[in-house]
Amino acid sequence: MSDAALTADEATRIGAKAALFSPPDAVLADGRRDLVGLTREEIAAAIEGLGEDAKAARMRAKQIWHWIYHQGVTDFARMSTIARPMQARLAERFVIGRADVAADQQSADGTRKWLFRFRDGQEAETVYIPDPGEPRGSVCISSQVGCTLSCRFCHTGTQKLVRNLGAAEIVGQFMAARDAYGEWPSPKGEARLLSNIVLMGMGEPLYNYDNVAKAMTIAMDNEGLSLSRRRITLSTSGVVPMMDRCGTELGVNLAVSLHAVTDELRNEIVPLNRKYPLAELMAACRRYPGASNARRITFEYVMLKGVNDSVAEARELVRLISGMPAKVNLIPFNPWPGSSYETSTQASIRAFAAIVMDAGYAAPVRNPRGRDILAACGQLKTASERARKATRPAA
Repeated sequence: MSDAALTADEATRIGAKAALFSPPDAVLADGRRDLVGLTREEIAAAIEGLGEDAKAARMRAKQIWHWIYHQGVTDFARMSTIARPMQARLAERFVIGRADVAADQQSADGTRKWLFRFRDGQEAETVYIPDPGEPRGSVCISSQVGCTLSCRFCHTGTQKLVRNLGAAEIVGQFMAARDAYGEWPSPKGEARLLSNIVLMGMGEPLYNYDNVAKAMTIAMDNEGLSLSRRRITLSTSGVVPMMDRCGTELGVNLAVSLHAVTDELRNEIVPLNRKYPLAELMAACRRYPGASNARRITFEYVMLKGVNDSVAEARELVRLISGMPAKVNLIPFNPWPGSSYETSTQASIRAFAAIVMDAGYAAPVRNPRGRDILAACGQLKTASERARKATRPAA
C-alpha cells in the first residue's frame, strides 16, 4: 500500500472515530434549530423550509448572516432589514445561540478566562490573552470537551475526552468573547481588540477537523467575523494524516506541539508520537502548504526541568528543523496541582534559546499569562471536572 493510500485510510479512520464523539444535534428541546454554525447554504435551505423560493431564501440567508456574524445580534427582532412578520416566523423556528457563561475570571495580567456551559451541560474553557502594551490580543479556543492525547505535562490531558465540540460551539466561543468586550459590529481592517484566534485550548483540533474547519471557514468569511487566515493559528500535537488536509483546505498558520527531540522521550510525554513518530511529523511539517519565511511553522516547546532542556537537545532541535521556515516558542512549564514536573531554570532556558537563535531561528521565551487563574498554556481543565475530582471520596 502506498503512503498516500495509507494516509487516506488513516484519515478515514480518524473521521470515523470522531463520529463516536459527535456533538449533540443543534436542535433544541422545543424543536427550534440553532442558526449559528450553519453555512450560508444551510441557512438558505432552512429558510426554504419556511416556504420561501430559492432566490428569496438566498437573499434572506445573506441578511441573516450579516446580522449574526457582522452585527452580533442574538434576537431576530433586532434584524431591522427583515420585515416583522418574517422576524416572528424565524423566531418560531430558529434561535441564535450562545453558550452560558458558567464562570468568568480575570487575571492580574489582563488575561481573561471563561468557562462555557453548553446545552447538554458539558463545559469547556476559553481564554483571551491581550498583547502587552497593544490594543489587541488572541482568543484561545477549545475544540473538544476534554482531550484524548494524555500529554504528561498538560492539565487538560488528565481530563478524558467526553465529546467533540460542534462548529457552533467552536465559533461561538469567539463570538461570546466579542460579546464580553462589546466588539460588534465586526471591526474593519486590522484595528480590533480580539484580533486573533488560536486553536490551542482544550482538545486536539485535528481529531475534530470537520467541525473545526467549518467553524474557521465561518470566522474567515469577509461578510461576517472577517478574520484573515493569517490571524488564525491551529495547534496540533502531530496528527500527521490531517495536517496536509488542513493546510490545503484552510491554509491557516500551523503550530506543532513538539516538546521533545527524540522518539524515546516524545513517546513518554506526548503519547501520540507512538502513532506518528518524529520522522513522519517533520516530513508533514515540511510539506505544509504555504509555509514560507513570511508564514513560518511554529514549534511549541514546553521547558521541563531536567527532562528536555539540555544543550544537546537544543542542538538536536536545530538539526530537526534545519532548512524549514520555522520559529520555536519556548514555554516555561506552567505548574498545576498534582503535576510531577518542574519549570526549567532561567539559565537553562537562556542557554537553550541561545543555541536555537545562533542557528538563525527565532526562539522567544513565552511569558506565562494567566497563571493565577489556571489559564496559562497546559493549565486548562474545566472547573466542574476539577470540582468532581476534589469531592470524590477516596477509594
